[in-house]
Amino acid sequence: MTTTHPTLTAEEEALLPSDEDVRFYAEHGWYLSKKLFTDEEVDALTAATDRYYDGERDRTLPVRPPKLAYWEPAKGPVQRHNDYVHYEHDAIGAILRKPLIGAVAARLARADEIRVFQSTLIYKPPISGEPSNIVPWHFDKHYWASSSSEDMLTAFIPFHDCGAEMGTITMVDGSHRWSEIGADDTVVRHFAERDRDQLEEMLAENAAYNGAEIRKIPMVIPKGHMSFHHCRIYHGSGANVSGRPRRAISLHLQDGANAWREFPLSDGTFASYNHDVLVRRTDDGRPDYADPEFCPVIWRERAPQGG
Repeated sequence: MTTTHPTLTAEEEALLPSDEDVRFYAEHGWYLSKKLFTDEEVDALTAATDRYYDGERDRTLPVRPPKLAYWEPAKGPVQRHNDYVHYEHDAIGAILRKPLIGAVAARLARADEIRVFQSTLIYKPPISGEPSNIVPWHFDKHYWASSSSEDMLTAFIPFHDCGAEMGTITMVDGSHRWSEIGADDTVVRHFAERDRDQLEEMLAENAAYNGAEIRKIPMVIPKGHMSFHHCRIYHGSGANVSGRPRRAISLHLQDGANAWREFPLSDGTFASYNHDVLVRRTDDGRPDYADPEFCPVIWRERAPQGG
């Protein structure tokens, strides 16, 4: 695959995944990038998130979705999650819309277009024994049941060198290719609302069902690099024992074919996502996951880039 991207410099072209990298991602479900952000860009992102935590906003959400992750100081020194930072803060959003990130995601997903789906600012405090620091095994597609695509992916972007001692994101290698054992529709509930032991058991049962070994791969990510993972790969993270905060953004990305779909639940309702009360509607009344206010395009082949 030798497409030339006129909006990327020659130096950026060299940072795209190779054909071998794309094959690796398809087999393993994760990819560690080359250095996609300069040190200056990472430092600018860190400074912008400092201002965000100090209360700086360019706009706020017009309504508060029912499952919004939104840390506020009153919640104390727990692990912080703040959704929609790309929407609420222009400096953060501008950095996250760097076309090179979209171009890498497009190669991995074999897509012509990449849009933001969600951005979550994360701060994992260096507090021994803090239960919120442990992220149990899960995969993102469970929470995106109202999305039609099976090719969505996430870029995990730390603001510093990030290794196992910081509780880095950890992948269950190849688990995106597993067939899922029958499960009730509680799987659409976020891991924070689930019993951790139940999620451990679900991982073990799915591995056994597929005759697969559970191979846990911690992502050791240098500053300016990032990991990408498939929407169906099991992942989680452990305690931060480094003595300093682990700071990052999970940038969830959708391919251009993704759209809202009906996903019925056992209680007669349909699975939903926070977007559903925020985004514009399509002509036939469905939530529009291509709404440029909340889901800007960051990469499109042969077209102007950058949302």
